[in-house]
Amino acid sequence: MAFELVSPERVLASLEADMVVVPGEEGDFGVLAEHAPLLSLVRPGIIEIYEGNSVSQRIFIEGGFAEVNPKGLIVLAEAAAPLSELSADTAKSLLRNAEDDLSDAKDPSEAERERLEQRITIAKLRIEAIETHGAA
Repeated sequence: MAFELVSPERVLASLEADMVVVPGEEGDFGVLAEHAPLLSLVRPGIIEIYEGNSVSQRIFIEGGFAEVNPKGLIVLAEAAAPLSELSADTAKSLLRNAEDDLSDAKDPSEAERERLEQRITIAKLRIEAIETHGAA
């Protein structure tokens, strides 16, 4: 099955895969060849790319949307990086910065509070992904 993962910065994957597991808004879903058409929001988490019965790549995604069509799967990510490129120290620093920004915000609007809380959530998920799957 054809799989493409695109972020604003770069194309992270453009390859043939046996299966891809995506962290959908309603729960993780796996896509195989000839999957029914589908559109889904993607929540922050890990995309797993399978070759055969094993995971060949793990990519952390901050959100976006996925489209399954007759040609394969396309994921458009808000931001994404291969797990192998992520650092636990950097992730912990991002979490501290996000928490500091929230505590320093003077009477933030509801939208600003939600944005800052989302940054904290993404940072925590990034740390969990690194600790669970052993990135740098």
